[in-house]
This record gives sequence, C-alpha cells and structure tokens, in this order.
Amino acid sequence: MMKKIITFFVAAMIAVSTINAQTLAEGIKNINYEKTKTAISILKKLYDANPKDPQTIYWYGQALLAAEGTPTPEQLNAAKAVYQKALTDGVNDPFIWIGMGHVELLQGGDLNSAKQKFEQAITATKTKKGENPDILNAIGRANADGNSTTGDPLYGIEKLKRAAELNKTNPDIYINMGICYRKLGGENGGDAVNSFLNALARDPKNVIAQFQIGQIYLSQNNKEALESSFNGAISADPTFPLAYLSLFKYYSEKDVNKAKDYLDNYIKYADKDPLTDYWMADYLFRAGKYNESLAKAKEIEASVPAGSMPRINILYAYNYDRLGDSVQAKSYAEKFFTVATPKIVQPSDYDLAVKIFSKFPGSEMEAVGYLEKAIAADPSKENKIMYADQAATLLGKGKLYTDQLKWYQKVIELKGTTSEFDYYNLSTIALNAKDYVQGMAIAKKYIAAFPDKSQGYFFNVKAAKAIDSATAIDPIIQQNEFLMKDSVKNKKFIFNNYYFLLVYYVDKMKDNEKGLEICDKMLSLYPEPGEENDFILKTKDVLQKALAPQPPAKKPASKSSTGFVSGKVSGGAV
Repeated sequence: MMKKIITFFVAAMIAVSTINAQTLAEGIKNINYEKTKTAISILKKLYDANPKDPQTIYWYGQALLAAEGTPTPEQLNAAKAVYQKALTDGVNDPFIWIGMGHVELLQGGDLNSAKQKFEQAITATKTKKGENPDILNAIGRANADGNSTTGDPLYGIEKLKRAAELNKTNPDIYINMGICYRKLGGENGGDAVNSFLNALARDPKNVIAQFQIGQIYLSQNNKEALESSFNGAISADPTFPLAYLSLFKYYSEKDVNKAKDYLDNYIKYADKDPLTDYWMADYLFRAGKYNESLAKAKEIEASVPAGSMPRINILYAYNYDRLGDSVQAKSYAEKFFTVATPKIVQPSDYDLAVKIFSKFPGSEMEAVGYLEKAIAADPSKENKIMYADQAATLLGKGKLYTDQLKWYQKVIELKGTTSEFDYYNLSTIALNAKDYVQGMAIAKKYIAAFPDKSQGYFFNVKAAKAIDSATAIDPIIQQNEFLMKDSVKNKKFIFNNYYFLLVYYVDKMKDNEKGLEICDKMLSLYPEPGEENDFILKTKDVLQKALAPQPPAKKPASKSSTGFVSGKVSGGAV
C-alpha cells in the first residue's frame, strides 16, 4: 500500500512539474508574441506559487521588461525589484545575475558592470563538458534587447556563436543572434537574415524567425519578400498577431481597406489592451476619419497612466495637421518628440515634423534636433540618409543656408558617393550661403568628376566673381575653353566672358595690349556687322589709339588713359 502511495505521489509530482514546464513555455511564447499582458499573468501565477525557482523568476522579470518600444522606468524598476528580491531571498542563481545585468543595460548603466555579471554567470555554470549554452543564450538575449545604443551586440554575437556550437537544436540562439546583427545596422543585414534562416533550419515553423526576416524586408520596402515572410509566419501559426500588425503598417499608407483586414486579425489574436485600441485609432486616421480618430485617442489617453503611451501625442499631431490646425499639430509633435525613444519613432513621424515645423519660421533647428537623434539611433543607412536629407530640406526652406550646406554634406558622407545632382545641389547651397570659397572648392570637384558637364564651370565662375574680379580670371578662361567645344551654340556666353576679361585687363590692369588680344578673339565670334561687331571695332580703335605714340600734351591728361567705357554692349554684365 505504501509503495502504491509513493508511486502515486511521484507520478503526481512529475505531472505537476510537466504542467509547470508547459505553463512556463506558454509564458515565454507570449513574451515572444508580444502578448505582454497574458505573459505577465501566466508568469506571475507561477512566480507566486514558486518564488524561488530561478527560471520562473528570470522569465517573470523578462515579461516585466517586455515593451513595444523601450521599457518605461516603472517597468525597469519592477523587473529589477523581482531580481533583487530573489538575491535577497538567497536565490543566488546565474540566471538572476543575467537578469540584473539585462536591466542594467536597459537603464543605460555601466556596460562593464553588466558584462562582469554575465562573465560570472558563465564561469559559475561551466562544467567539464564546457559552458552552458542556455546561459550564453540569455546573455545574447540581454544584448539583443533595446535600441542600437543599448548593450554590446558584438559581445552578444560572440556568446551566441558559442551557444550555437554547444546546442544544435535551439532556434532561439540564432534568433537572438539575428537581432544583434540588426542592431549593428549598416552592412549586417545579410548576417541577420542568415541567422534567422539558421533558426528556421532548426525549426522550419518558427514564426519569430519568419517574422524577423519580414521586418528586415519591411525596412527595405521589399513587397514580395516581406509578404512571403509574414505570410509564412501566419501559415505556421494563424494566431501570431505581430505578422498581421506589420502587414497592417505596410498597407496602411497603400491600401487602407486591405490594411483594415490585417488590423482586424491583429486585434483578434493580440492582447486586448490600450495598444490594440491605439492601432484602431491609427486606422481611423488612415481612413480619413480624423475626428473619430481624435475621439478614440482621447478615450485611450483617459484609460492609461499619463505618459505611458507617447505615440498618442503623434497621432494627435497627424490628425490636427490633416484638419488644418498647425498650432495644435506642432504642440503635440513637440510633446511626442520630447519623450519618445528612437525605437517607437517611425520614419513618417519625421516627415510630419518637417512638414509642421517648416510652417513656423524659427522652429527649424528644433526639428533638426529630433532628426539628429534619429540618425544616432537608427541602424539603417538608408534611414540615416533620409533623415539628413530632411534636415537639409527643412533648413533650406528656412533660408538657413550655412546649416543646410553642412547637412547636405552629411547626406553625401552617409551615401559614400557624390552624384552630379549632389554636386549641383551643393554648389547651389554654397552660393545661397554666400560661402564663395567653399563654393569654388565644390565646383572644382564638380568639374573634375564631370568634366563634360557645363554646370561645374558655371558655378566656379559665379562663386569666383562673388569673391573678386581677379579670382574670376582663371575660372572664366577655363569655362571658355569648355564652351569653345561648340563655339556656335555658346558664342554669346563666350563673348560675355571675353567682355569681363576685357574690362578687367583694360580698366583694372591698364593692359591695353591684352585688351586688343581679347578684342581679336571677340571679333572671331562676331565677324559680321552687328551690335557686337560694332562694339568690338570701336573698342579696338580706342585701344589702338591709346597705344600709338602721343604728341606732347598741351593740356592736363584726362583721368582715363584709353577713353574705354565699360558696359556699352548688350549682355555685357556677366
């Protein structure tokens, strides 16, 4: 009888353990699905039932840290309190150390201090068989979290590569690795995709890996690839809400009716909370129902703690902008950008800011400040270029040309190449900024890069003339050499340039011989009778007489040695 009781008890314990494990797995799944409310509910029950189980504590803390954007200070403090309580209660476990290090990274604390906790966890769990891959994976997860300035993704990748060698089946290792590569930005998109593909090789139905690949293609606006990835995730699990949300975002500016279908499915499978209501308010805006969207936003704002949903403010700004209330739009845009972390700001938000702030002279630098933050935080090279170009455009509209020139140079620096269009814009902005020395420097590069294009020579001459006439001589001669390739088509421009040289050498340098030489060149352009020909012949006659030996003067000499008067030919001002 006793043996049967013991056997029953053992079986019951195994069953309870299995149920707990399944529930823990369900909590983790809901974290990954960003169903944070459900995840916290599941894991809180487990935590209350067994507050000294390291895995339960670790994942409950992770649920508290989960957020669409950056965790709020309240979330960070709540997770830290859970981990700190565990340590105080004697649960001195490596996973708790990693949790504390994770919080430290998200709080912007000492990176080396967090790494010390991670390294201690590795050392404490190392056995004769080697390092613990689950510990390495948790460290990788901590460094994958947050925006591009949080943690050390390269450090995380190093740990995850070691974990992948030790554990050949867990797809989460490669998912965390891919997210770390995405944080690095730049040319690391390929490595990120390969990491997610490696996760799929381990688990072909892994929705998170499919989703992450879709996010990369979404950032590239690759319609075919993003649809394939997101629909692949939906096929693997039709209840996965994030794929529907991403497809809603993609189609919200392209096909609002199609977007609504995806939104309905997102709301169906996501947690029912203010965030789902927010996306409905966003849809109402996209559908042109601005007053309804405002009403929904106000309803959401009244139901959540102040400041807990910063995107409400930018939604107000969008609606008021469409309703023509620029003052309200600007006010709410300022509220949003003052508190918003880069992770929750969308590229279109910066488009809106540029549009709104350009209506208020003197506000340009405020908007540029927001764009600077975007450039610092966004790992995407394409987005950095877009933000810098927006700043340059805004400053140009505000006639802040010196600052505009600096920002357009930043655009080119980010691109890594300079097109003819870029040289044209740079030259134009430099002239507008009255930075003629830099204008000449840019024009010379323009000529060197595109010697067969006329605009480089034009900008070089224009900037040089603005400095002084002496500076303009060589650029004018160079421009004429270019224009002489088609002297018939360009003879008016060439003639005007010669006129500038004539005035310079005769009136300023008192070099009549040089003046006669230039007259001969001008005459070759207009050998037939006409206004230009008449002007040249008369000028040449005056110069020749001035060079002829003169009889002793009986009267005081006149102020002009030649009698040459500039500006007598039409089109002479160049």
